[in-house]
Amino acid sequence: MLGELNDTQIDALLKAELTGRIGCQAAGVVYIVPVNYVYDGTNIYGHSAKGMKIDVMRENPEVCFEVDKIKDITTWQSVIAWGKFEEITEMDEQQKVLQKLTDRISPFIMDDSVTREHGFVDEESDIGTIKELIMYKIVLHKKTGRFEDR
Repeated sequence: MLGELNDTQIDALLKAELTGRIGCQAAGVVYIVPVNYVYDGTNIYGHSAKGMKIDVMRENPEVCFEVDKIKDITTWQSVIAWGKFEEITEMDEQQKVLQKLTDRISPFIMDDSVTREHGFVDEESDIGTIKELIMYKIVLHKKTGRFEDR
């Protein structure tokens, strides 16, 4: 059976998954990249070192976000959401976002060395001292979801 996810199912999938994909485009280049994220029911939050993804989103903040849960080829759920990239520059909000990301992702990290490689820090006061991190949110304005369950 193919079908559409309702709003509750869409939010549940966005909250349950750890990795999604951001689709962005600028200067004639379309870029899709996987990201770890956390969803608070309104916005997608993430972090990144400076690079192509950040450069493209700064140039054109209108983005698409996709996440899916795939059991097999005929049993899956997928959500696509559209929104606007906003860089978070205020330190208190950066700390809150990094804490949300750390709380959500760290239980799934098997090797503590990975946390430093990905910009996670032991103390909130260490933000920006080990690796320059760019915190951002995607303010969602439209979401849709589909599923197949045979």
